Amino acid sequence: MRVIDNEIEEPLSINILPMIDVIFAILAFFIISTLFLTRAEGFPVDLPEAETSQPQQQADITVTIKNNGDIFLDKESVSLNALANKVESQLGTNQKALVTVQADKRIDYGQVIAVMDKLRTVEGANLGMATEQPAPAGISE
Repeated sequence: MRVIDNEIEEPLSINILPMIDVIFAILAFFIISTLFLTRAEGFPVDLPEAETSQPQQQADITVTIKNNGDIFLDKESVSLNALANKVESQLGTNQKALVTVQADKRIDYGQVIAVMDKLRTVEGANLGMATEQPAPAGISE
């Protein structure tokens, strides 16, 4: 027996608009999530290389000395005289924190020592120096 179908058959099509929306949502997720993978503490400086450097825990406080001599506590400009007081106020009482000094490799050695000397007066502050590990032999940047 033959069934007679009077309905007009529409040609098959694939609607790709929902698929494009999903792809853009995934793309936005990956773009935003990769922004959190970079170290965002302090300012970018040209760090010296040290073959014996070892990774440390995440720094609680970052002191950056730029190549022009400006000193920054996290991302706030600070003078050398006020540095110890500001670090103490961030630490609070009876707390310990890792304070990482990021100094540009072209900065005067005396200024780095002056900053470290001020930070050593802060009770509970453990000092660390930020360096770059050199690229392994045979790999060029």
